[in-house]
Amino acid sequence: MRTISRAASIAAIALGACAPAVTSDPPRVTVVSEPREQTVDQQVAHALGRLTFGTRPGDLQRVREMGVDRWIETQLAPRQINDAAAVEFLKRYPTLELSAGELLRDYAGAQQLRRMIARRDSGRASAEDSAAVRKAAREAQRVTIEIQSAKVARALLSERQLEEVMVDFWENHFSVFLGKGQVRYFLTDYDRAIRAHALGSFREMLGSVARSPAMLFYLDNAQSSVEPDRPTLASRQVAIRGGRGAPRRPPGQARPGTRMPPSEVPPPERRRGLNENYARELLELHTLGVDGGYTQQDVINVARALTGWTIDNPRTGGGGSFVFRPQMHDAGSKTVLGTSLPAGRGIEDGEQVLDILARHPATARFIATKLARRFVSDTPPASLVDRAAATFIRTNGQIGEVVRTIVTSPEFFSNAAYRSKVKTPFELVTSTLRALNALPDATQRTALAVRQLGQPIFGKETPNGYPDVADAWLNTGAILNRINFGTMVAAGQIPGVRLDRWPTARTVASAPREQQVDAVIGSLLGGNASPDTREILITGRNPFLEANPGAIVDSVMVDDDDPPTMMVGGDRAMRRAGANRRTPQLEGLAQVIGLALGSPEFQRR
Repeated sequence: MRTISRAASIAAIALGACAPAVTSDPPRVTVVSEPREQTVDQQVAHALGRLTFGTRPGDLQRVREMGVDRWIETQLAPRQINDAAAVEFLKRYPTLELSAGELLRDYAGAQQLRRMIARRDSGRASAEDSAAVRKAAREAQRVTIEIQSAKVARALLSERQLEEVMVDFWENHFSVFLGKGQVRYFLTDYDRAIRAHALGSFREMLGSVARSPAMLFYLDNAQSSVEPDRPTLASRQVAIRGGRGAPRRPPGQARPGTRMPPSEVPPPERRRGLNENYARELLELHTLGVDGGYTQQDVINVARALTGWTIDNPRTGGGGSFVFRPQMHDAGSKTVLGTSLPAGRGIEDGEQVLDILARHPATARFIATKLARRFVSDTPPASLVDRAAATFIRTNGQIGEVVRTIVTSPEFFSNAAYRSKVKTPFELVTSTLRALNALPDATQRTALAVRQLGQPIFGKETPNGYPDVADAWLNTGAILNRINFGTMVAAGQIPGVRLDRWPTARTVASAPREQQVDAVIGSLLGGNASPDTREILITGRNPFLEANPGAIVDSVMVDDDDPPTMMVGGDRAMRRAGANRRTPQLEGLAQVIGLALGSPEFQRR
């Protein structure tokens, strides 16, 4: 992007928690064996910037007193941390307590009504029908609003900040799109499945994701079935629900590996054939990586191994949960990455594939690279990736140990890593809320702010997830939106933000401008700001905005009584989003705060 004069410091962005209560034995303390380039204060700020969703008032002092290494070890043991405040606030989201089957039963009424109307002779909807469908659609939207809003609330409130960062990492790594069919009703279960293993066993999490209805539906494995000319297990074999384990063979069952007789062929709606979507993404995006050494034949055989991994249909009395259906499974022999899978087996085929992938060296390197990119830099040092991958292999995929290797390393605490990462929209919104000591918001509005900045929550349509590099998030329009977001926050247009809740504001509200600027730089920018940023805060003039006429654009605020029809990508999401309000013009301390939030220093972590 071309820049001019003092806009350079703003445009350069385009180029480039408090100490929690411990409820059990204190964590171990890392022994620092190598010198660190960062000063002690930089280490504290850096750790808080990377291992949390932003520094809250008082965090720097508390972590400095505790010691950064002890604080890191505390965060690596989240079960020892008292998170009562977050747990209490989450009770405001009743749908989070429900299973997928209960959500489908209680909130998917609009789909059922539409099907009922379509089956009528006329196929036409009366006024009463239309009103009923609209009401049911609003109820269905509640599921989306609560899962998105709760994600923001957890990032804001939770004392288990590293765990929340890792949940966000894995939900992006194993990305699903809530706008596809019934996926939204599976997301609460999906979040629980990932959350249980976010710092635990990669293999266990991989299995939970593979059995998740959200993933099975999103990547179409739920409909993947044995080809008609392939051997299968007999249909009399009992379906398996839940986790690992081979089905027991009932007496008199046909010999495994034989073809099913015509009377036992699945009904037409099940005879959809092999679907490779999940198998391909499992190899390319979830485990080995695109250069992981697999072939197209491996994709096919992984897909064959995972036939029969499907969803118990709630419309026919099922619970919308995982089920293995032997009659859909290809029981022939297979070879995956050089390992033979014998004929005549059922769910064991898929489980062995996951075992192979979870312990593969390419998986170790792929996961280590992504974690190092998340915590250290867009181009992480090869030496660090090597050590993290070795830890993955040595510990059999223990995620917490891999993270520990990365976040206690000299590379993590290097000068090159300091403020080298650009915040994603989600990180920008949540770090802003935390920095200003905001109250949590149980409506959809903060989640919608994330969407407006370009990252709708669970809104990535393609399975590769949102990127974690600066270039993907920064262009002229994105920078303008970020600057305007800072202005909106300072003007009180974001729920939960009141400047009188921010301790610094209370101490300098009536102070001279330069004193206000010093205080804001100290509190929001870590005490460091470029000369250009400081001059912008002093003068109230942002050359980047002046160089881009039209930067003051209409911002959309949401009326609680009229939520958007779909809080995912595309203009349709904003079709019913309430009244437009122009970005406000600020003065005094509010102006200083708004400009600081839009500065390059705050945009980085």
